Amino acid sequence: MVLDWYYGAIRCIRGRPLILSQTIGRLDEVSAQPLYQQLQRALRQAIETHRIAPEDALPPERDIALDLHISRITVRKAIDGLVNEGLLVRRQGSGTFVSTRVEKNFSKLTSFSEDMRARGRAPRSVWLKKLEGSVTPEESLTLRSSPGTPVLRFQRIRFADDSPMCIEYATVLASCLPSLDAVESSLYEALERTGNRPVRALQRLRAVLFSAEQAKLLQIHEKDAGLLVERVGFLKDGRAVEFTQSYFRGDIYDFVAELSDQ
Repeated sequence: MVLDWYYGAIRCIRGRPLILSQTIGRLDEVSAQPLYQQLQRALRQAIETHRIAPEDALPPERDIALDLHISRITVRKAIDGLVNEGLLVRRQGSGTFVSTRVEKNFSKLTSFSEDMRARGRAPRSVWLKKLEGSVTPEESLTLRSSPGTPVLRFQRIRFADDSPMCIEYATVLASCLPSLDAVESSLYEALERTGNRPVRALQRLRAVLFSAEQAKLLQIHEKDAGLLVERVGFLKDGRAVEFTQSYFRGDIYDFVAELSDQ
């Protein structure tokens, strides 16, 4: 009787029932790691490996607790953490879902590839241009470099799975990378290999309307709303090494910042 009630209460997602014990396995009650952290880790891994897909709904908290033999308080604490990370989203009256929108936390200096992988999305790029050149007057001021300083330019469309997310224009001091081909997917990973990954950055965000050319690249409509993020990345010694302008789709990207009075 209890099992009949339980399985009838499970949400059907895209024609299939989502039963967490079958998807993530059982938790280890004798482990030193708290149960809520185990559940968070298991859910995060399931999302990253697409065993739980974007827009999938989790079962109600009481059903998860019954299925995994843990308390609802433990379930709530685990889900709260993933909601704060942006992996899950609560919709009043509907339940808890795997987020399709991407939240970028301004308090953490991470690359686009790292952000996508952390949210269970597969990052990839379509290159538009890779160029060698020298700083423009604007870049010279932004990067605090002398006129004529050699730079490498990277222009590409950034994807999460098969969805175009942003158009990225990055300028990096040529002294920080061995060649244009050093950047295969993640710019920050390439800079890290040479010991030149930024440790802090200044970012500015403003609203924009996409041009016809930009909209075509992002598979949206001309004059759709977007977000332009300009970032200058600095090394430990204070040198600026990166100036990136990223045009993000406003319909699927959110930027968040934690504020404090301290």
